[in-house]
Amino acid sequence: MKKVLITGAAGFLGSHLCDRFIADGYSVIGMDNLITGSMDNIAHLMPLEEFTFYHHDVSQFVHVPDELDYILHFASPASPIDYLKMPIQTLKVGSLGTHNLLGLAKAKNARFMIASTSEVYGDPLVHPQTEDYWGNVNPIGPRGVYDEAKRFQEAMTMAYHTYHGIETRIVRIFNTYGPRMRVNDGRVLPAFFSQAIRGEGLTVFGDGQQTRSFCYVDDLVEGIVRLLKSDYHLPVNIGNPSEVTINEFAQEIIDLVGNSKAHLINKPLPVDDPKQRRPDITKAQTILGWSPKVSRAEGLKRTFGYFKEVV
Repeated sequence: MKKVLITGAAGFLGSHLCDRFIADGYSVIGMDNLITGSMDNIAHLMPLEEFTFYHHDVSQFVHVPDELDYILHFASPASPIDYLKMPIQTLKVGSLGTHNLLGLAKAKNARFMIASTSEVYGDPLVHPQTEDYWGNVNPIGPRGVYDEAKRFQEAMTMAYHTYHGIETRIVRIFNTYGPRMRVNDGRVLPAFFSQAIRGEGLTVFGDGQQTRSFCYVDDLVEGIVRLLKSDYHLPVNIGNPSEVTINEFAQEIIDLVGNSKAHLINKPLPVDDPKQRRPDITKAQTILGWSPKVSRAEGLKRTFGYFKEVV
């Protein structure tokens, strides 16, 4: 039985990855310091013999007994409300945490993957964003702690690949959604769902004409697994290129929830908020044979079922 270490295992995406690898017959070690993750996300895994959990901060030295085949580094605050509140932890998990885990990958001769992000492109001047675009990032702006942590993470990973010959993979994740997102994590989809269900105003920043592209979590996990098992070591965008304005997206959620009290409230646009966000997924399609399968309408229905239970 192959063994995989997944950091950020109690988070939204990490917990879905744990599910997938266990379903695929792996022994999974989950690691999380729980500053943004929740044990509720992995409670169903705790009784399983093939799942082990370590409550640990990967910014500190990481020790795992026995052999490892894969390490997936997905630990990090991932929403603006989190990394603005925890800027130092965000920088440390992207830098020290990545360094510690790359050292572990070297010691175990394990293949290593990092969860990078579309945020490495900043407020992009190129649209849609291809992997060879270097980005437009403000390193000292409020979002810089996350953007630069991820950019450093990529640089460190490539250095270990080049210098030490470590097998590495870099996935650049675009906006993802699905069950287990935190209601109060500050990202647009949880905010819109919780506000619409409560019959409150949906907070739209700026004029609402900025765009995002939303990928359902099952599609993302499939792309991650395919990239991990591929022979490609350069960054790959994984996301859904179906682009929508925030105003249109808000209306889709209002229509789905069906609460007549829900309405839009406009607030000032945050500093350095990207105006456009859409992945070019040509590499994922050609190298991995991957494209998203779940439409936004279907994905939102599945996600609404979850938020009805937790809001």
